[in-house]
Amino acid sequence: MPTRPAAVAVHGADGSVATLCLDFDTSKALKGVVDTDAARVGRLLSACGVLFVEDFSPSGGRHIYVPLQERLDAAEARDLVEALALTASSLDPSPHQNVTDGCIRVPGSVHKSGGHQTLITPLSGAYDILRRRNPSAAVVELRTALAPELARKRALKARTAKTVAAQRTGALPALPLASGSEAPLRRVARTGLYDTARYKSPSEARMAVLNHFSACGWSLTQVEGELGGQFPGLAALYGSPERQGRLLPFEWAKAAAFTASNPASQKPLPRKHGEKSALINNTSRTLITGGREEPSSAAVHQLVNDLENILYAVLDHRLQSRGRQGLSLRLLIRGLLGYMRAKETDILDVGCRTLAVAMGKHHVTIARLLPILASASDGILTKIADAHYKAADVYLIQLPEQYKQLARELTWRKGKIHAIRPVFRALGDATALVYEAIERGRHSPTTADLVRTTGVSRNACSNALAEMETLGMIQRHGRAWKTTTANLRMLAARLGVLDDYLEHIARNRRERAKWHAHLDRFRDTHINETDLYDAERDEYWIPPDDDPAGWPFQKVLYRAA
Repeated sequence: MPTRPAAVAVHGADGSVATLCLDFDTSKALKGVVDTDAARVGRLLSACGVLFVEDFSPSGGRHIYVPLQERLDAAEARDLVEALALTASSLDPSPHQNVTDGCIRVPGSVHKSGGHQTLITPLSGAYDILRRRNPSAAVVELRTALAPELARKRALKARTAKTVAAQRTGALPALPLASGSEAPLRRVARTGLYDTARYKSPSEARMAVLNHFSACGWSLTQVEGELGGQFPGLAALYGSPERQGRLLPFEWAKAAAFTASNPASQKPLPRKHGEKSALINNTSRTLITGGREEPSSAAVHQLVNDLENILYAVLDHRLQSRGRQGLSLRLLIRGLLGYMRAKETDILDVGCRTLAVAMGKHHVTIARLLPILASASDGILTKIADAHYKAADVYLIQLPEQYKQLARELTWRKGKIHAIRPVFRALGDATALVYEAIERGRHSPTTADLVRTTGVSRNACSNALAEMETLGMIQRHGRAWKTTTANLRMLAARLGVLDDYLEHIARNRRERAKWHAHLDRFRDTHINETDLYDAERDEYWIPPDDDPAGWPFQKVLYRAA
C-alpha cells in the first residue's frame, strides 16, 4: 500500500480518456446526499449496461470508475461527466474539466485525513471489469439516456457564447457568467450544506426549508416524495431514515402552523370555486361582483371547448401567414384559453408578466402582442378596460355570433389546451405546436399531416420530430407519430427549464416590488416588511405534479407568476 497520498492523471498525453472518473465529494453536499447520488448514478449506469468500479474515502466521498475499450476525446468525456453532474449535486466534474491537471485518487491511495481509499466492488470483480472494459455500444446507450442533460448543456453553451458575443460588441454590459444565482435556502434543501452564521443547527436549517415548502403550498406527501428526488439534502439533515420518519411529521406540523399564523410568509393562494372577490395576482383587479351574471364553471369550460374548435378551424390558419409573429400569437391565444379554463372566468385581468412566465417570453413582447391578437381575433378577444394603478388591462373572451354555428358543428378535441408547457420553453414554439398536433389530433398524423396542420415548415417540423423522438416524447409507428407516456414535467426538470421558471418568477416579483414602491411613494409613507422584496422569502418553489399531462401545473404556475 502507498505510504503517501497519490493520484493519477485522468487524461492521456493526447488529451483522450480511457476511464470516466466520477468524483462524489462531501465538500459539495452532505454524506447522505453523496451516498444517494452515487446509488442513483450507479443504477443509471447499470440500466445502460455500463460496468463500473466503485470505492469510498475516509471523508465519506465516493468514486465511480467507468473503464472504456475505446478512448474518448476530452470534450466527449467532459460532456458526459457534466451531464451526469446535472443529475447529482455532489458530483464534481472538475477532474474532466482540466485536460492538463485533472487527477483522481485511486483505490489504495492514502487519504490526507488518514486511512486509505477503499474498494466497494470486490477485488476480483474490479479486476474483471478493468480487464474487459465497456464497449462503445454501452457509451452510446449512456449518451441516449442522458439526452436531456446533454441538450441542456448545449443550450447553456450556446446561450453563454451569445452573451459573450453581445458583450464584446457592446450590446450588453460586462456581467459575470458564473451561475451563482441559486437561493441559499434551495441550496440547503438540495445539498444539506447551510450557513452556520444563519442557522445554528441542522434542526434550524430543516425548519427554514419546511417553512418555505409550507408557504409555497406543498403538502407533506409532496415533501416526502422529493426527499429522494430534487431535495436529498433535506433528508440528509435528519441523519438517518428512522430519525426522519420520527421528526418530519412533527416539524411539518410546526411549519404549517407558523405559516398559517405569519401572513408575511404566505404565498398567494388559488381562488376557491365560486369566490368572486379575491385577487388573482398582485397586479390584477378584483373580479366583478355585480352588474353582470358570472358564468358557471361548466359554461366556461364549454365556451373554452367551442373556442378551441374555432382556433383550430379558423384562427390558426389566419395567423399562419404572419410568420414567426404568428407562432407567438397562436401560443398566446392558447395561453389565454388555458388561463380562462384554470380560473373559470371569461374576463381576463392577467398581467403581461404572468403571461410571459407561462409562455417563456419577455413581458414587453407580450404587451406588444396582445393588441395585435385582439385585432386579429375577429371579436374573440376584446379589451374592455385599460390598466390603472396596480391593475392590469382587462380583456373579455367570447364566442362571436358568426362562429357559433361552426362551433356547434365541430366535435370537441381530447385533452386540454396549453400555452407553453415547461419542456417546450427549451424546445421552442414550433416544437410545441407539432407536439400538440400529435397529442390532440383526431388520428395519428404523418409528417406531411403535421406540416399541413401546424403551418410549420418541413425542415422545422422534421427537426422538431427528431428532437422529440430523441428525448422519448414521441415514437413512430410506420409513417404515423404517437406520443409516449414520458412525463413532460420530469423531462423539463432534466432540461433545466424549471430553474428558468423559478428565476423568471423571482425576477417578476422583484420588478413588481419596485413598481409598486414607485406607485406608492406619494400615497403611503409607511413601509411594511412585506413591501420589501426578500430573495429567500419570495422565491417560489413549484410543488411537484403527479399528472403526466401537467394540467395542474398550469394552475400553480398562474398562481405563482
